[in-house]
Amino acid sequence: MPASATQSLADRAKKILDLNWRGAYTVPSGRLYPFQWNWDSGFIALGLAHHRAERALEEIRSMFRGQWRSGLLPHIVFHQPNPNYFPGPEVWRTGELPDRPAGVLATGITQPPVFAFVVERISALPCGQTPLWREFVREIFPKILAFHRYLYTRRDPRGEGLVYVQHNWEPGTDNSPAWDAPLDAIDITGMRDISRLRRDIHNADAAHRPTNANYQRYIHLVDLFADLGYRDEAIAQKCPFLVQDVLFNSLLVRSNQALVTLARQIGEPAAEIEAWNAKTIAAIETKLWDEKTGFYYAYDLRRDRPIPVMTNSGFMPLLAGAASPGRAERLARHLVESFAPGPGWRLCASTAPGESAFDPVKYWRGPVWIQMNWLIYHGLRRYGLDDLAARMHGEIFSLLENTGLYENYDPRPGIPDARRGLGANKFSWSASLALDLIHNPAPL
Repeated sequence: MPASATQSLADRAKKILDLNWRGAYTVPSGRLYPFQWNWDSGFIALGLAHHRAERALEEIRSMFRGQWRSGLLPHIVFHQPNPNYFPGPEVWRTGELPDRPAGVLATGITQPPVFAFVVERISALPCGQTPLWREFVREIFPKILAFHRYLYTRRDPRGEGLVYVQHNWEPGTDNSPAWDAPLDAIDITGMRDISRLRRDIHNADAAHRPTNANYQRYIHLVDLFADLGYRDEAIAQKCPFLVQDVLFNSLLVRSNQALVTLARQIGEPAAEIEAWNAKTIAAIETKLWDEKTGFYYAYDLRRDRPIPVMTNSGFMPLLAGAASPGRAERLARHLVESFAPGPGWRLCASTAPGESAFDPVKYWRGPVWIQMNWLIYHGLRRYGLDDLAARMHGEIFSLLENTGLYENYDPRPGIPDARRGLGANKFSWSASLALDLIHNPAPL
């Protein structure tokens, strides 16, 4: 990309981060997502480190204000009331729980653990060399460690080293077809109709969003958690949705690796983290890999079987460094064959186009996501797959520059660039990761 185009993209990205800043944190999108989201916030902090470094520190602090005493880091913190989002805090019913922090409203589920590698990456930047940031690392380290400890002690009932997600919102890939079978097993007969309560279908194209039937299942799970008082033991016994996700566990591995690095930097012990990580890497390789198809799949704990749906989450063991070189090569072939089955396909569709559930414009069922491409790009670099990494780098910049900084993108060939953008425009993590790609060439 020419220097002038790169500078133009960086300028637009910075304006979006300023637009979505709310005084102590950043919203993903001013209209569609008016609160602070967990893994969005981690990616956003990376962008802020290249723009307004003092805000990166405050971004992370604001997210961790919602951390529960158990260590759970909620997937949304409701810093300010906003009627333009459903389900809000009144649905989650966490306000009276003794485990949540006083004076902070938040959800009772989590999202993929990204903050350790975010803090590690910022620490290598010029802004991360300051005494203020070094002191912040000492402050935030025990909180990130508590979150990881929560996952290993509360979300791994079989002691396998693989933590489970209990809601399809937890892995962040909300409407992925990988979740169809576990969700379809939930009988919605007689469940309350929530269609009139939804705000997302008024703030985005309803045809691109999850169906009302799926939303009924999503809210059923929330109601179940609230009725059980968010007690992990009870949820593990009664929740119909218990899944060991490839993306979630792979990001946990990469964050564990970063946490070990941070521990050594500040003189903290790391043996516990290293033991967690060795177990998780082994479990990813033995349980989530399918030798016949050469791909990684989520595992349905409730039904004790794999979920053989090919999604972009299956590439994440590259980022974790969990895959053997031979398996990495097989993943690389899938990336250019299964996920780009002909000329003009844009990498990387969230669901392989050959899957029966593929939908190029529906939320997580086909569109390209910048944060997933960014993670895959760094995974390819980790394995020395440089030509394919360069292609992914070019794909990311092409979408951002020619279409705009959207939430996600139509991957099909023949679509004019101006019409590829889907979901929310002026999206914060797309802006943030554009800045990180422009300003920090180091591998993650």
